[in-house]
Parts: sequence; C-alpha cells; structure tokens
Amino acid sequence: MSNKSNSNINIKIFNTLTRKLETFRPIESGHVKIYVCGPTVYDFIHIGNARPIVIFDCFRQYLEYLGFKVTYIQNFTDVDDKIINKANEEKVNFSEITEKYIKEYGIDAKGLAVKEPTVAPRVSQNIESIVEFIEKLISKGYAYESGGDVFFKTLSFQNYGQLSKIDLANLEVGKRVELSSTKRHELDFVLWKAAKPGEPFWSSPWGRGRPGWHIECSVMAGKFAAKTLDIHCGGQDLIFPHHENEIAQSETANGVKFSNFWMHNGHINVNDRKMSKSEGNFFTVRDLANEFGYEALRFMLIQAHYRAPLNFTKNLILQCAAALDRMKNFRTNLLFALDKAASGEQSSSLEQQLQGFKTRFLDALNNDFNTADAVSVVFDLIRAMSDFATLKAETSKHNLNLILNVFDELVGVLKLFETENSFTIPERVLQLFEQRKTARAAKNFELADCLRNEIEQLGFVVEETRKGSRLVPKNKV
Repeated sequence: MSNKSNSNINIKIFNTLTRKLETFRPIESGHVKIYVCGPTVYDFIHIGNARPIVIFDCFRQYLEYLGFKVTYIQNFTDVDDKIINKANEEKVNFSEITEKYIKEYGIDAKGLAVKEPTVAPRVSQNIESIVEFIEKLISKGYAYESGGDVFFKTLSFQNYGQLSKIDLANLEVGKRVELSSTKRHELDFVLWKAAKPGEPFWSSPWGRGRPGWHIECSVMAGKFAAKTLDIHCGGQDLIFPHHENEIAQSETANGVKFSNFWMHNGHINVNDRKMSKSEGNFFTVRDLANEFGYEALRFMLIQAHYRAPLNFTKNLILQCAAALDRMKNFRTNLLFALDKAASGEQSSSLEQQLQGFKTRFLDALNNDFNTADAVSVVFDLIRAMSDFATLKAETSKHNLNLILNVFDELVGVLKLFETENSFTIPERVLQLFEQRKTARAAKNFELADCLRNEIEQLGFVVEETRKGSRLVPKNKV
C-alpha cells in the first residue's frame, strides 16, 4: 500500500513551537525521526494515556505508508514517585510493578493496533547515559549540585519559555514548579534526586540517587533517535514544564536545536469533566475494551482532530462502534456482490471517482493529520458505492474489486479494523443454509422458516438479495 515516492508530498503540521501550520520536511531526506513521551508504568493505561499513543502511532504508520523510513522512539518511565509508592504499598521491588504494567501496556497497545516502537527505552536501563548527560550540563555551567541533588539553572537558558510562551515573571511558584530548600533559584528544576529511605537508587558522582523526570527524555531522544529530532510528540499537558525543560537541557548540552516540530494532542474529558478517580469518571483502556472492544476505542480516538479536545461519553463510543459496523457491513456486502457478479470491463469513470476519494483522503491527512476529515471521506465513499455493494446497481467483478481495494487501502491506513476475513461461518450453519435453499426450491416454506429460525439461534441471519440468499452474523446486521 505504500507510496514509495515521498519527495513531492506536501505535508503540513501545526508546530506548537511557532504556533503555525508549517510544511514538513525531514532533516534527512526520506527518514523521519520521532520521539514520543510514553507512559509511566505503575498501572493500566487510561483513555487519556491512550490518545497520544494511538494518534502519534497512527501518524507514524501514515508516514510509513507514504514511503518514509521512520525511527520511532517511545519511552517507558519506569522510575517515578508513583511507581515507588505503589511498590512500597505492595511491599515488592519497584521492578515487579514496572514489569507487570509494561506487559499489560503491550496487551492494550496490540489491541489498539499500535505498532511496536523502533526502540522502547526505559529509564532504569539508561542511568549511565543520564549521569553522563548531567555531568556535561554541570561542566558547561548550566547545572549545579546541592545536597546530593542536581539542578538545572533555568534562567541560564535564554530561550526558556519558547515552547509554552509562558511569562516567567508571572509564573506562580509552588503550583507548577518543584520546590526545594536546596535550590538556588525557585525556577530551577531537578536533574538528579538524592536517595531517600525506601527508594531505589543508583550510584553517581553526587552520591546515591535517581534521575529527575525531565532528564530521561532528553537523554533517550538523543541516544536512540537524534540530537535534533524531526518531530517530538506528546499531550498538551506536557508542554510546560516537561517539554520546556527538555528543550532547555538538550539545547544547552548539545548546542543544537532539540526538535524542529512539536505536535501535541488535545485533552480528554469525561462527561464534560476532567477525568479523576475521585470524581468516579476514570476509565482504563482495558475496562473499556472489555465492554466495547479495542476497535471502537481506537476509532473513537481518531475520529476527531488530534489537537481538538475530546469529550468521552459512553454514548460516543457506542456511536463509534455503530460507525465501525457500518464500515464492516459495507465490506461484507462488497465481498458478497463480488461472489455473485459477472466478469466485465473496467469502468474508467468509476476508477476516476475512486481516485478522487483517495486524493481527498490523503489531502486530509497531509493537512495537519486531519483524521476527522479522512474518516468522513471513507463514509462518503460508502454512500457513493452502496448501490454496487448491495446489488442495487449492476456492475462487474473488476469494478467491485476496484471499490474493495480502495476501501481496504483507506481503512488500512488508519488501521480501523482487520480486513483479511470478515467472518467465519460454522459448518453446521452452512448445512442448515443449504437445507433451507432446498426447502425453498421445493416450495416447502414452513420448513424453510424453521431452518431460518434455527440458523438465527446459532447467531446468523439469512438475508435475501436480488442475487439470492446470503448469511450474515447477527452483530453485523
């Protein structure tokens, strides 16, 4: 499905750094290097975590479809206060918590059709690189040790605030900035934390301790992707202070721009309120997948533009499940029509019409990855081609194959659902179906009705079309 020539593709991305829609060109022709802030692994991921995971993976897979090579780094934060607190509560080593939830994350990511990153580095496995990075900052005069902690001199970086556009003079210390009696300035942020009782620690030139939160991404992005990234992604809540601090650390240490583009997804609210366990409106991906399925959840996360806020309700996910069923039914109808259609000539006008849908679809994704408009194009195609799929309009196998191939291509780009097999019909259902056809041919309609009822009890419905009878699972009707 990939388009091997990407040199003339005009992709525009809204760059948080400039607050402008800009034409995207990778630093290295044909090769895109992306870093995405990954989950802190102390629990099952929730729907707020899932949005950037799905959106930016989907963007990555779209770039690969276009023919780009993509180096995609998504880290695991496996050293963090929340992890340590949970390990202490359960009286286990912190690594038992992280190993458990990294595995659980893998289950959810696979269910959401998320491709494995090129590299998925962990903080705990990169301590030596983190220590070396901090030493470099100290040697350059941008960081200092105090009481076993190491801090970054925030005001030493002249461009601090360039991403968030924050006014440092009006920054309310104590709400968004870490406070510490060992800091020289209230805006300085921690790079290395001195060990406390009951916490995991590693040796360093400043004594036993562990990395601060912000430093990990600067180190792992440069180590596994590039000192200057093509794109850095994450949620809007990470713009300040996390991403602002990443820029300060990286650019002072490496002397080059940290990332040319920044992409940030919008927040998720639940029933118009911020998601919170205390509010009783907290949903994990696992719980929603068990109730509605991973496909409906993925569709819900990409049916809106990634920068727009998303208000989750159970009614919304039910609507998304119904929309997916409509797509699947269209494909099922196409396959049935293909089986019944006669051979015939290719329609050049149909081919042009289908190419128009594909062009509109790609234009939507090239315009700041507008998945909402791209999904709309898929439904426009369904509406335009429904008469062919339901045999209300005569056409050839060749033309139906054209429709099916374009539909599968567009659905496949967004990984909306698996298209290899629509469904499998049990042998017993097939036997009853054949017996019913024989009964109808013999005008034994009473027996035919009984057989239809028996088929329905086994989870299938018999549908009558102009080309004959067919079987469809009840959940696809």
